[in-house]
Amino acid sequence: MLVTGTPKTPATLEELLGPALLAQLDRLDLGSTRLFAGKLPGERRGKRRGRSVEFEDFRPYTRGDDLRHIDWNLYARLDKLIVKIFLEEQDLSLHVAIDASASMAAGGGTKSAMAMRLAGSLAAIGLASRDRVAVSVFGKGRAKHSGAYRGRNNLPVLGRFVIENAPAAEPGTAAEDFAEAMKSVVAARTGKGVMVVLSDFLMPEGFDAGLRALSATGGFDTHLVQILAPGELDPGAERDATGQRGLSGDVRLVDAETGLGREVTISAALVERYRARLEEHLESLRSAAAARDMTYTLIRSDADVVKVVAERMRGAGVVR
Repeated sequence: MLVTGTPKTPATLEELLGPALLAQLDRLDLGSTRLFAGKLPGERRGKRRGRSVEFEDFRPYTRGDDLRHIDWNLYARLDKLIVKIFLEEQDLSLHVAIDASASMAAGGGTKSAMAMRLAGSLAAIGLASRDRVAVSVFGKGRAKHSGAYRGRNNLPVLGRFVIENAPAAEPGTAAEDFAEAMKSVVAARTGKGVMVVLSDFLMPEGFDAGLRALSATGGFDTHLVQILAPGELDPGAERDATGQRGLSGDVRLVDAETGLGREVTISAALVERYRARLEEHLESLRSAAAARDMTYTLIRSDADVVKVVAERMRGAGVVR
């Protein structure tokens, strides 16, 4: 990958989530394979019966029922103890983790920008439904956590957190080990619900230990969203420092994560080897996700964010 120039990422809430995007998101809701009971009242209707403001039905009183749920008007009319049944509202938590390591600056910062806009979009959907929403950023120094927020009025707060913390680190910046970062993210999660990790998953130490840490505790439907730049998916689409399409000849490549450089000769055979290794990497991540009951989605960094949310995230079950 080439990391050239200063990556362009959203610097304002308007750039992160414009009115047109917010209008599209307003029709969506978070998805989950399960319904979760939480500590705070939410707007999501669940299957469990309990205390809530929404009345559902009546049933005869049985010993041990809460006396506060008895309908005394019916008792006066029927001389029978009847209990009101309420539909317990379900409280869903959304936790989004954004990779801000140096490799996310590839593609002119489109990877970092896509991760930021996706995180903002998912946060907007969750906040509009009064779900608890939190964002974590990892990949440069220790992971940072926003804390959990609820309600549409907190979108600017989470938006500022993303804008200030999620842009990719400078090349060669030391990053916390992925496994340690995921342990920090898991410790910061509250409640139960949906977990989304936005990353290129190009960690020098690999991703297995991090995924193990992420799946160590249950209660969350976990979705891995791998974001790669066009030049990473197809080296022939990459441009060199002079703007020429494709890499060729003798070049010096510098690893964005470690800052280590290597002299290589780019040939058709080397590009084919790269493509084979990339497919191995993608399949390895795909298999690791499936083994841990996580979903896996690969998206291009230059894709339209509205289509990614409305189609790809819906297909993965993140939204509905």
